[in-house]
Amino acid sequence: MVVHSASEQVLAGLDPEQRAAVTAPAGPVCILAGAGTGKTRAITSRIAHRALSGEISPRHVLAVTFTARAAAEMRSRLTMLGVGGVQARTFHAAALRQVRYFAPRLLAGRAMPELLDSKVRLVTLAAARVGLRTDRAAARDLAGEIEWAKSSLVEPTDYVVAAARALRDTPHEPAKVADVFTAYEQLKRSNGVIDFEDMLRAAVWGIEEHPDVGEQVRGQYRHFVVDEYQDVNPLQQRLLDAWLGGRDDLTVVGDASQTIYSFTGATSAYLVDFPRRHRNATVVRLVRDYRSTPQVVGLANAVISQARGTEARLRLELSGQRPPGPEPDLRIFTDEPAEANAVAARCRSLIEAGTPAKEIAVLFRVNAQSEAYEKALTEAEVPYVVQGAERFFERAEVRQAMVALRAATRSIPGETPLPAAVVEALTAVGWTPDTPPAGGAARERWEALSALVQLAEEYAATPELVPIGEAASVERPVTLTDFTEELARRAAQQHVPTVDGVTLASLHSAKGLEWDAVFLVGLAEGTLPTTYAKTVEQVEEERRLLYVGITRAREWLWLSYAAARSPGGRARRPSRFLPQLDRSGGTERASGGTGPARRPERRRTQIVSCRICGATLLAGPDRKLGRCPTCPSDIDDELHERLREWRQRVAGAQKVPAYVVFTDATLVALAERRPARSEELIAIAGIGPRKLGLYGESVLALVAGAGVDDVCPEKTFEISS
Repeated sequence: MVVHSASEQVLAGLDPEQRAAVTAPAGPVCILAGAGTGKTRAITSRIAHRALSGEISPRHVLAVTFTARAAAEMRSRLTMLGVGGVQARTFHAAALRQVRYFAPRLLAGRAMPELLDSKVRLVTLAAARVGLRTDRAAARDLAGEIEWAKSSLVEPTDYVVAAARALRDTPHEPAKVADVFTAYEQLKRSNGVIDFEDMLRAAVWGIEEHPDVGEQVRGQYRHFVVDEYQDVNPLQQRLLDAWLGGRDDLTVVGDASQTIYSFTGATSAYLVDFPRRHRNATVVRLVRDYRSTPQVVGLANAVISQARGTEARLRLELSGQRPPGPEPDLRIFTDEPAEANAVAARCRSLIEAGTPAKEIAVLFRVNAQSEAYEKALTEAEVPYVVQGAERFFERAEVRQAMVALRAATRSIPGETPLPAAVVEALTAVGWTPDTPPAGGAARERWEALSALVQLAEEYAATPELVPIGEAASVERPVTLTDFTEELARRAAQQHVPTVDGVTLASLHSAKGLEWDAVFLVGLAEGTLPTTYAKTVEQVEEERRLLYVGITRAREWLWLSYAAARSPGGRARRPSRFLPQLDRSGGTERASGGTGPARRPERRRTQIVSCRICGATLLAGPDRKLGRCPTCPSDIDDELHERLREWRQRVAGAQKVPAYVVFTDATLVALAERRPARSEELIAIAGIGPRKLGLYGESVLALVAGAGVDDVCPEKTFEISS
């Protein structure tokens, strides 16, 4: 009786969808959980409910996650629910534990090989063996390509064909990569070491090829839970199938709209196909978002609603559960320095208003974008931390470039224009201004050095004033020596250690995290989506990156892009993923300029939300009404009828169709919102200054209770030219 009571208590406070997930019968269960919908609560409650009711034993449960942090969170929640003994581990940790345990049996008494913590050193040696010289960035890219192949169950002999089918952007010619792959495998064997993919394969091999091992593993683990199921790769799925051994007590949780790691081999195909692979599966959709305000949720829905492709089949329409919050801001700046300065200023104002710095994040597409924000935050005296990467001036390639620039001050003529001098100096460290290299790490290195060239262009646009007398001075071009001193000054400023600060992070590294306030910056074509996204599938993954970024925000969201990368630079278009919003919000000047002659213009786009539920409104009629078409109308029917009669008289007097005066949607909006002042009247979409002048007095009188005869008994309305 006590056990039954405890299991029922687990259900307390769950919403209907979460309760359905928790109480689903034994067997295959697929929980499609949108961002902020309480997926961790649902799966831990499901485990606890089944354990406390006596349906399963906790020690027979294996819950698999993708990060050690998520596994620790799961164990902590289960403990709070009164359930101990559940094994919650990452795929790699679970496999390592099993391989180590069975090693004496599997390896005939031999010691388990040492596990490589990084492939880079052996990949560098393998590349040299096949005649390919690589730096660390190139070796990292080759290692990443080998990881993709092994995670996708691709052997070295099959790599060329598999890479072509997957449209891989390979760091070298595919046949050469295959040669490196082969040499890497040979080096591993000769050195008696294994990598993480080998460990997963060893776990699969131990279960599939050794019946006694398989029987023991399957006797221990009988019930399985897999978190972030959209991120599994073929090798991990193979291990999961080995663990299951044909059984079907499996609960998976995922969100196809958050599939953003396909370049590593992860695929949402297993999540999408789950009901087909498991014909008797229970599918539950969690759509109540408890993390973000309805305004943020509405914008996220608007962005992902345009998604196409396989993942879009499982798209979820989220419903915000929090009270309404501030409208998201969409800002347009003339250049990136102006954008960064504005972000830093707003971060500072948020902190001064009481938002903890650690609850603010600035998210961007690539790590090379961080430098502008590191500089702006430093100058604004706002502390910050860089998530998932080093600070800009701490990166190895940037430190190496600064050494090369200092050396170049002794060899490059002083009259050489600064940008040209910097380009010439960076060629000494292997950078070229042409097409960036393939491969993520090599491309990131190229982009970091490219950022130094952009800094030089910006710095060169501000000549130094040299005094020639007591009250006079002349301009002189800045030199390479000046620039190296400026870089040293910036590096010194940004090396101040911080314990708590604004988070700077790429969109990829922000996955699984959340903040009160989020800035999504650099939302321009060529950056998001990146120019390297060439296929439809790659472009759709870029859209999902923006969706993930939006759903990191709990309350306050800023989206911005710069019309040009640097002052006076080539114009860019906003990201195609941004909703097509009303751009009539006007313009205003930014607080700080980037050039001596002008101050950058900043435009603000107003995002309209439903005045009832708070969801973001995109359709013109909905924006005019100020509410979702599905939200209840609070229309004043009597006022609406008087407005219709008044409009008919006015249209007749002007000899124009009635909709020219006001559309039907505007009349409904007036009858629902009942504006009492001119400011409230002009806030209704479709009523601008001209119509306010023509009809404002009459409409306000009608709203106040006047009759149609009172406002236009014999009055003729004339449209002024």
